[in-house]
Amino acid sequence: MVKFGVLVAAIAFVSTEAFVPHQSFFPLEPLAATSEVDNFIVDDLGNNLAIKQLLTTVQEKSILKQVAQSGLLSKAKKAGVSLANLERVLELGAKNPDVLVLAEAAGPDILPLLPTLAEAAPAALPILTFAVSVRPVVLGGIGLLSIVFAAGTVILIPDDTVAQVAIQTLAVGVLGLGVPALSLGGASVLSSLTK
Repeated sequence: MVKFGVLVAAIAFVSTEAFVPHQSFFPLEPLAATSEVDNFIVDDLGNNLAIKQLLTTVQEKSILKQVAQSGLLSKAKKAGVSLANLERVLELGAKNPDVLVLAEAAGPDILPLLPTLAEAAPAALPILTFAVSVRPVVLGGIGLLSIVFAAGTVILIPDDTVAQVAIQTLAVGVLGLGVPALSLGGASVLSSLTK
């Protein structure tokens, strides 16, 4: 008889639970990869203001005029870089859709950096103009030579003081990682564009 009473009580409790509000196990907020995706600041027409600021900066700084005056495009043409060569880069992106997914996912994080890049573009034009005229083999050699200099710095400078260790660390960071990454990456891109 006790078991039957427990069964009746269980049925009564289960049937009344449907009418009691309870907290959901699922979050009530919509999930998103980042919260910044929906927080783009747009004007009344729906234009992204970060892109609008970038285009305004490009126009105010006359960056396209500076590119034309620097001779970057003519030197690139002499080096063999053309729009037809860029098709290979686009084909590489089409064959590897993971790269496109990463680029799209990085979009909200990259957009705030674009105005800064536009501000730095005039100073970078002479460097780009020089880099386009250098053969990719030379750029690769600079990267490898930089790694040798970084190794030499670590070997030749004793690590007796904190300052010496800081110099070694700075040399490895700049000469062992930064310069080789830029020069070998630039050589790879330039060689693929000039084929």
